[in-house]
Amino acid sequence: MPHRNAPLTGTGRLRLARCVVEGGWPLRRAAERFQVSHTTAARWAGRYRRLGAAGMSDRSSRPHHQPRKTADEVEREVVRLRREHRMGPLRLAVRCHIAASSAHRILQRHGQPPLAALDRSTGEPIRRYERARPGELVHIDVKKLGRIPDGGGHKSLGRADGHRSRSNGAGWAYLHTALDDHSRLAYTEEVERFHRTLLDEWACQQPYTSDHERMEAFTHWLHWYNYHRPHTGIAGQIPASRGTNFSAQHT
Repeated sequence: MPHRNAPLTGTGRLRLARCVVEGGWPLRRAAERFQVSHTTAARWAGRYRRLGAAGMSDRSSRPHHQPRKTADEVEREVVRLRREHRMGPLRLAVRCHIAASSAHRILQRHGQPPLAALDRSTGEPIRRYERARPGELVHIDVKKLGRIPDGGGHKSLGRADGHRSRSNGAGWAYLHTALDDHSRLAYTEEVERFHRTLLDEWACQQPYTSDHERMEAFTHWLHWYNYHRPHTGIAGQIPASRGTNFSAQHT
């Protein structure tokens, strides 16, 4: 394929060169006939004299010498450190005494993906999976959002006034989201009341001497909440009474 800026195809170059070398045409006449510059006509004629028809193809524009190219042994060290220690371009640059941009280009040349795309434990590229059926896997996440006080928050009032408005007890909202892995169907709701119950009846219910003691109390509290505590939101029933396939040991 000829270069995108080439004025002649390979066949046209050959015809021009033969007209000059074998036909004895003056360079100016050949240049006018093939609608190229005098210099271009001279170049292709000269190539034909030296190399024949093989010289009519495009040559690589890559320089014969690249004095600023990173040495091969340095490139190998960059790739080794990346694979064995999962270093980013900045750390690689310090270790190998090169610029961070050079380390980045080396990683790209050797097909090394960004660290964010690698599994932390194995170093292997993360492969996205997808469950085959809806409901087979549900992802759960919680998002904490600052409530907007009456009259607006800092985005509408400015940073200083907005922070003062937070002192009126606007507080935080906790959004719980369930996302189906197969369909990407999402359900989100605010479960603030449960968190308040959690704090009042477990986390702040008594002083604890250690995290371990508090978590042991949580295990017992959660069992009591699900299987024995009457819930006012469901007419005094216990949450487990509305579920199915619960083990008889919880009754």
